[in-house]
Amino acid sequence: MHNSKRIISVIALGALLAFALPSFAHHGAAAYEMGKTVTLTGTVTGFQFINPHVLISIDAKDPSTGKMEKWQGELTSPNHLQRAGWTKGTLKPGDQITFVGAPAKSGSPTLWLSKVMKNGEEISLAEN
Repeated sequence: MHNSKRIISVIALGALLAFALPSFAHHGAAAYEMGKTVTLTGTVTGFQFINPHVLISIDAKDPSTGKMEKWQGELTSPNHLQRAGWTKGTLKPGDQITFVGAPAKSGSPTLWLSKVMKNGEEISLAEN
């Protein structure tokens, strides 16, 4: 009887780990080149203040070609940003912003944001 409890415990632990590991992978920075930094200035075209991550979309000129490109910046959760003073109205389409972040390893026009500036002032990403 004692061995069957151990077997059940090992199976339960294995199942728990199988479900937990993808969660840890998702919340890491594995998809981004954290050693590189990209700075873009453009016009906000979308601001999604939703879980699991806040998303900012902008149209920005490619510095090398001068062509307009659509970029997306990804931030932490709305809950975390609310504690830093963010609201659903912090950004709106038409706002001119600059954001700085780590580019996606895939080459897609996506950044994990480390800084957001509006009207020349940084909008805090950390709790007040």
